[in-house]
Amino acid sequence: RKKKSGPHIIVLLDQASLETVKNRRGIYELLNCDDHRDLCKKKLRKDPNDYRPDILHQELLALMDSPINKAGMLQVYVRTVKGVLIEINPATRIPRTFKRFAGLMVQLLHKMKIKSSTESVTLLKVIKNPFSQHLPAGTRCFGFSCQGTLYSPIALAKAILPINPETSPSPTCFVIGAMSNGHVTIDEHPYIEQMLSISEYPLSGASAISRIMGGIEHLWGVV
Repeated sequence: RKKKSGPHIIVLLDQASLETVKNRRGIYELLNCDDHRDLCKKKLRKDPNDYRPDILHQELLALMDSPINKAGMLQVYVRTVKGVLIEINPATRIPRTFKRFAGLMVQLLHKMKIKSSTESVTLLKVIKNPFSQHLPAGTRCFGFSCQGTLYSPIALAKAILPINPETSPSPTCFVIGAMSNGHVTIDEHPYIEQMLSISEYPLSGASAISRIMGGIEHLWGVV
């Protein structure tokens, strides 16, 4: 199958909770609600439930494991609550366990890039804001929230994507939240043309991603 250059689908996982904290042994860890509950409450005076990097972990597994990524049609970016923008190479294998994922994220936030062990391929890297400058010209952008226009996965793909991805000159971008509460807003992303919803029920980010990608794979015949 002839591939057009560049991805057909771009996903931004927005408002991800990725912050490092030094533990008592002087080692940096990924701040999370399970290991640092007291620290969040007493020292940071923040709600521990806001620190949920596990949400990003689950969403990245859902995206990077999807057939659409394996077919070379996907490009994923992450933006943290602090505004750090991260580009993820489609060949990246996300660690399966949260502990290893957390270690990788700490390394990335401190070194600004992660290279593969065998060759000099950059798998993860921190890139310059704003996110919109990394979108190819003509990219259509959509945001997801439970208040958006409701579609079934297959109806969504049919409504906003070309039937044949090879003939489309520019990709489609989806902005999906990676936070524990709240949702993506057009105020923060003025390039979003419409807010969409994939279920009448509140879903986890990973579950929503699986539905969205499933609809796209159905439309484009990616099995």
